[in-house]
Amino acid sequence: MAATYKDAGVDLDVYAESMRRLPRLMHRTFSPRVIPSDGGFAGLFRLDFAGKLFARNYKEPILVSGTDGVGTKLKIAQQTGRHSTVGIDLVAMCVNDLLCTGGEPLFFLDYVAMGRDDPARLEQIVQGISDGCVEGDLALLGGETAIMPDMYATEDYDLAGFAVGVVDRKKLIDGKQIAEGDVVLGLASTGLHSNGFSLVRKVISDAGLDWDATPEEFGGQSLGDVCLNPTRIYTQAIRSIQSHYRVKQVLHGLAHITGGGIQENLDRILPKNVDAEIDPSSWQPQPIFQWLQKTGSIETAEMRRIFNMGIGMIAVVSDFYAASIQSQMEELGIACQTIGRIVDGSGKVQYRDA
Repeated sequence: MAATYKDAGVDLDVYAESMRRLPRLMHRTFSPRVIPSDGGFAGLFRLDFAGKLFARNYKEPILVSGTDGVGTKLKIAQQTGRHSTVGIDLVAMCVNDLLCTGGEPLFFLDYVAMGRDDPARLEQIVQGISDGCVEGDLALLGGETAIMPDMYATEDYDLAGFAVGVVDRKKLIDGKQIAEGDVVLGLASTGLHSNGFSLVRKVISDAGLDWDATPEEFGGQSLGDVCLNPTRIYTQAIRSIQSHYRVKQVLHGLAHITGGGIQENLDRILPKNVDAEIDPSSWQPQPIFQWLQKTGSIETAEMRRIFNMGIGMIAVVSDFYAASIQSQMEELGIACQTIGRIVDGSGKVQYRDA
């Protein structure tokens, strides 16, 4: 009997059904800058708006790009059968990095690799990506779905994302303006976001718990609920500040707090003549962090190095503007507080309790 692609694990008819479900999820993210090219080999995007009303009038535009994945948080989605939020995580991990340059998000591309084709599951995943792009103000311009039996187990899949933005050179945020006396503002995370899940899964496994368990600390939510809570996207928050202060550059530095925690991520943007002195008592991390530390007997230094500890984005700002920016964040529904100060030093993060 002649061999077929279907015999090898790839059914092209099922793949075609998967592809038919996706265009509507892309189109809902399109802005007037997208040039329709359904069926083309690449997405098309105008750098600026065609008309004068919304024109950005870039003087010296710099393209900004970033790529990331979701990590082993995907294992929880696969084990619980809940696939509709990990796409939000994928967008968030990319666009939050992009925002740290001061860039305006433009468009997003995704890559989905699966052990077997499943149109309904793929639609859930891309629904999350589409939702994340709407929240992050990016167009979902295109993507790729690869069906790779033997490379992945039957129910496994992996995600990668790619975000592109633009910033005028004079508005570029690179940390060079950070100076002694600046205030370190912490913008709250929604919880674990998308880092440290190899340790999270180990702690839960070692404790003999499953994803339906409801520890008292979580107020009725299950471990699955808390762990799959999607990563916060900070586009509206950062763009709101930039729109409010159109002339003055009040954001001296931005750091997306991912793997490595506050210390390693804030270190990346500090000039070599200052330190960031962080007061860990100035905010209260979500219950998941205390529960993990207690259940897994994890040292505090280890927790701070792996997790965001309740702070998803840090903004270093002039003391003069700190209260105003904090108020704007609260109006957007994002808890924001002063968590530290910039002091004389050598380019390091120092915890006040260390």
